[in-house]
Amino acid sequence: MRLAFLQRFLSRRYADTVFDDRRDAALKLAARLAQYKGKNPLVLGIPRGAVPMARIIAEELAGEVDVVLVRKLRALGNPELAVGSVDESGWIHVADFAVSTGTEASYVEQEKQRQLEVIRQRRALYTGGRDSIDSAGRIVIVVDDGLATGSTMIAALHALHQRQPSRLICAVPVAPPEATAEVAKSCDELVCLEAPDYFYAVGQFYRHFPQVEDDEVVAALRGGPGPGEGGGRG
Repeated sequence: MRLAFLQRFLSRRYADTVFDDRRDAALKLAARLAQYKGKNPLVLGIPRGAVPMARIIAEELAGEVDVVLVRKLRALGNPELAVGSVDESGWIHVADFAVSTGTEASYVEQEKQRQLEVIRQRRALYTGGRDSIDSAGRIVIVVDDGLATGSTMIAALHALHQRQPSRLICAVPVAPPEATAEVAKSCDELVCLEAPDYFYAVGQFYRHFPQVEDDEVVAALRGGPGPGEGGGRG
């Protein structure tokens, strides 16, 4: 009840920054990225929620869609709190505040290995084990449905920077100002539609924010229905 009340309150307070759903957010991002239409951009979604969004943006910009696999490193005793992130190569980003949560190097290494196993499983499930689409020399747009700490996006951008794209862009509907400032250091361009001072959770800025399931990610990568177009829950 308390959470529902808070979400209704925030929706009213930030009515001008609320997206209907992920499809609405994706179309608005595509409009802001219109300068890349026809330049064959590679649009990469962070699973799960952003992959159907990435497909919509790729279609609007006449580009290609793929997935970038990164995972958050969960705080000890608080799996909802990200103290860092890891990319598919094993590179890790650890947030500055991680030490204050009691996170030790030994725990980070254990959590890294756990999340790398999840990444391997997702690679097999989502793409059948195929390698990522080559991003060298291409305009690459990395999409998420919103940033909280920004650590997962930083890991994704780091992984892609190593592949030498011609331009690396982060595109998100909403994020707190401190996260955008940090993420901007890792890309050539950051497109963020809304950066409200008061930020509780990404979902507060969506009227409909259901969990995206694995089958929806697979469908998006294969050109199936996106959110709001049938099939799955969004």
